Amino acid sequence: MAKKNLQKLELTWIGKGEEPKLEPRILIENPEYSYGDPNSENMLIHGDNLLALKALEQDYAGKVKCIYIDPPYNTGNAFEHYDDGVEHSLWLNLIGQRIKSLYKLLSKDGTLWINLDDNEAHYCKVMCDEIFGRENFVSSIIWHKKHTRSNDAKWLSDNHDFILCYAKSKNDWKRNLLPRDGEAKGYSNVDNDPRGVWASGPCHAKTPSDST
Repeated sequence: MAKKNLQKLELTWIGKGEEPKLEPRILIENPEYSYGDPNSENMLIHGDNLLALKALEQDYAGKVKCIYIDPPYNTGNAFEHYDDGVEHSLWLNLIGQRIKSLYKLLSKDGTLWINLDDNEAHYCKVMCDEIFGRENFVSSIIWHKKHTRSNDAKWLSDNHDFILCYAKSKNDWKRNLLPRDGEAKGYSNVDNDPRGVWASGPCHAKTPSDST
């Protein structure tokens, strides 16, 4: 038997690996939990999200190209419909189970986008490195959530949140770029550049290249 690599880095917490094993369940249409046009290709599920994800695995595993989630930030507040101040290990267990299920749903060229703030984003990043593989981390996107300063902040004014982006397989994922045309606001081609329309920017680029 091969000896385990004892040098592997991982995030550990109380309860890791002891999550209950849930069996997939068939999604049964019920007027009480069904919304929208039944003839639509879209689906809106009202219920426990982990059970719903497990049920979706039966028909949609490996088929979903893009997933965006906005999980509880674990800020310590108590909201009307959920507690946003659970113990840190419990939060990691709850989110970890769901991200593992989302990973199974993603297609080979699919991506997962996770919206969080400073409270848990960095721990979630390490956990996702383990689930997706660190090589499939795409970027940590800054979402500028407000344009004012919190002068009453106890420490520092937090004006942004994070969106962690992971690819199921970074080598297979292709960005869906928007085309640039002559009507693009802020772009023009006054010097007939053969590469197309362009916009001026700061001339003190950190790493200039022939393509910029």
